[in-house]
Amino acid sequence: MGWGISEYYTNDFGFGLLNLFLIPLVIFDLVLRGFALWRAAKNNQNIWFIALLIVNSAGILPLIYLVLNREQVEVVKKSKKK
Repeated sequence: MGWGISEYYTNDFGFGLLNLFLIPLVIFDLVLRGFALWRAAKNNQNIWFIALLIVNSAGILPLIYLVLNREQVEVVKKSKKK
């Protein structure tokens, strides 16, 4: 019986405790990064596209980009016809 870190964080099924937190974080990062890359390419923002592609920030940089570059949505009120 060793004292390695992998033995401490794994259970009988071989699925580690770190994976419970790492897998959702990776999925969250991939979704945010994909959406941010798509929007940066659509808006021809090459510097943001390259930064988002290279920097691995666990979803922080894509979230900052999406908040700073959100599109303004106009709310049009429809008048009721009588």
